[in-house]
Amino acid sequence: MSTTPSERDTLLAIALDMTASLSARDRLERLVDAVVRALPCDAAVLLRSVGDELVPIAARGLSKDIFGRRFPRSDHPRLDVLCRASGPTLFPADSSLPDPYDGLVVDAPHLDVHSCLGCPLRVEGQLVGVLTADALAPGAFDRVDLRFLEHLAALAAAAVRTSDLIDALERAATHRGLVARELVRDVLDRRGGMLLGEGEAMQRVRREIELVAGADLPVLVTGETGVGKELVVRTLHASSRRRDEPLVYVNCAALPESIIESELFGHVRGAFTGATDARPGKFRVADGASLFLDEIGELPLHVQPKLLRALQEGEVQPVGADNVARVDVRIFAATNRDLAEETRAGRFRADLLHRLDVCRIRVPPLREHPEDIALLAGHFADRARRRLGVGPIRIAADAREALTRGEWPGNVRELENTLSRAILRAVARTAQGETVIVRGGDLALDAPSGSRATPELSPPTDKPLREAVRDYERVLIQRALANHGGNWAAAARSLGLDRGNLHHLAKRLGLR
Repeated sequence: MSTTPSERDTLLAIALDMTASLSARDRLERLVDAVVRALPCDAAVLLRSVGDELVPIAARGLSKDIFGRRFPRSDHPRLDVLCRASGPTLFPADSSLPDPYDGLVVDAPHLDVHSCLGCPLRVEGQLVGVLTADALAPGAFDRVDLRFLEHLAALAAAAVRTSDLIDALERAATHRGLVARELVRDVLDRRGGMLLGEGEAMQRVRREIELVAGADLPVLVTGETGVGKELVVRTLHASSRRRDEPLVYVNCAALPESIIESELFGHVRGAFTGATDARPGKFRVADGASLFLDEIGELPLHVQPKLLRALQEGEVQPVGADNVARVDVRIFAATNRDLAEETRAGRFRADLLHRLDVCRIRVPPLREHPEDIALLAGHFADRARRRLGVGPIRIAADAREALTRGEWPGNVRELENTLSRAILRAVARTAQGETVIVRGGDLALDAPSGSRATPELSPPTDKPLREAVRDYERVLIQRALANHGGNWAAAARSLGLDRGNLHHLAKRLGLR
């Protein structure tokens, strides 16, 4: 017996619904509606298989309380028969097996003699659910084509699996959005939670962030080391239209030149020695989200054309791949270098600078808003109190005056580090639970700021040569870092080293 036009229309409608932009619930509800239209039934139920139980997910002709019930297969032999069957099953009208819906069918208190059929729903041999239909009239299903039921069951199984996949994707997307928001919030909390400062310089930064955050354009954040460029970028992202997506971070100065292209754009398996697995790269990880390129001025020249193409065309080409991948990424970049000067010196491409420098935010150094030093010091003191688990921390007048007079070449980062050390000194002389008072002498600001805490270079004379050389290397690196505000790339240039080699040497010397 071939399928009728009505049956073909039903199957086509279900297939079209599976490709329509419907919610998972709507898709399943429409599937059951189609079953009721196609079969001479008074009730139809779609159940999902969950372990050894069947759970109703869509129904027609039954009381609403069915959705609060679960049907263990061991308690409902008819449903168990359907689950074990290889195809559609039509039960005899006088079957002695109890009906799981007895008392639940609308206008039928008891299901004694009636018509009942069902189909197991399988995808690749795995049971995903069951479809059942009941009619109050005996023999109602006698003329139903079993092949039509098989086709109907196949589409229903696919619909249930599609529904499950959509639900999983929606949950994953929701979870990812929550995680992204929590990560941004956590970083903001750890770094101050907000841009602190009431002076005109910081007010200007806030106005610029408000202006450009909502526009899906690249933003170049500039400023000296330690002024808070990363906090500005994360505040921009948290205020942008992509705030529910991750902000993927890349430190261009910390990556050896040999792997930075792979880190940004990915690679295929076997692209180079050691590439045992394919890697997507940060651009593809950030697809649909935002990418923060920190210390962009340190990006090697040979990588810059590929970054330019990613910005211009939205295309990235993994190392060793013949094809390109399309990405939708918003770029935030930060640097403490004068990129215009770098361009004139031939170390940075002018066309790349023009692509990055669509919106620019300059974060002012601390010397341009010294009126905010006291506010920042209070914030750092309160954060230190929470971390150390001590009583209230107060900054004495002489300490506040000394902080305000400081030069702070390392800016806010140096201010926080200096104050943290001072608080530790004050805590050491304070009884548990008492107020910790930070005094001017705790700050150790007597030495000129340029030489503060800089190691001496006196060569040791009482150690073996190898050990003495290691100590000397260690001191040279520490001095270079101190002279460049903790900037490893700048320290590497001053020492005549590749920045990747400096990182490796510092790790070997115990400095990282």
